[in-house]
Amino acid sequence: MRAVYTAPVTLKPADTDEFRTEHLHDNRPRLRGKLHAWAAGFAVIAGAAMCVVAAGREGWRPLIGCGIYAVALCGLFSISGLFHRVTWTPRAYLVMKRLDHAMIFVFIAGCYTAFALLLLEPPTAARLLAAVWAGAVAGVALKLVWPRAPRWLGFPLYLGLGCAALAVLPDFLVRGGALTIGLLVAGGAIYAAGGACWAMRWPNPWPRTFAHHEIFHAAVVVAAALHHVALYTALYA
Repeated sequence: MRAVYTAPVTLKPADTDEFRTEHLHDNRPRLRGKLHAWAAGFAVIAGAAMCVVAAGREGWRPLIGCGIYAVALCGLFSISGLFHRVTWTPRAYLVMKRLDHAMIFVFIAGCYTAFALLLLEPPTAARLLAAVWAGAVAGVALKLVWPRAPRWLGFPLYLGLGCAALAVLPDFLVRGGALTIGLLVAGGAIYAAGGACWAMRWPNPWPRTFAHHEIFHAAVVVAAALHHVALYTALYA
């Protein structure tokens, strides 16, 4: 098996400063990473339960879609929890940061996979997933090769990939119904608001306990929960 290429981990002064201010326990907020660490445990249970339900539906598409989604969900929260809770060496910190940011693209594509296989006709699903996974692969490559990419570049990429769903919302509405669409839109809006908070580093209410990054993590947990419920409505659509 070939090893996945990542750019050589070379520490720069900016990396050392970020490591000291963002990562060391004495400097980071008390709740940094705890929400995602807790969510990782729930994700394993919730993902397994969804796969059991999907296995009882007709055909292979529900189980394949929900299985890919469940793996992406567990990967997102597990890597984020590890990255933000464990005290890493400076070089390991940069590696984990790459994986943490790259998993967001994988998770977005995993969500699309489940909804597309459940709610779209095969040709439409194939076109959407080809575009989404191509974007996700490009995003992962960006984060692995250029981990210091500015936030103003990373956030629009996440947002743009998420907004690809707008092209198939009418199809989702026909097959999934208003409740599914409402949950999807609400979750997407919360993701966008949390991502904007992360990109702007504002608001920053309690820097020593619950800062802007924690608002972002909370938004991800809430939005993921809404989309998880939406998947159940899609399973029974």
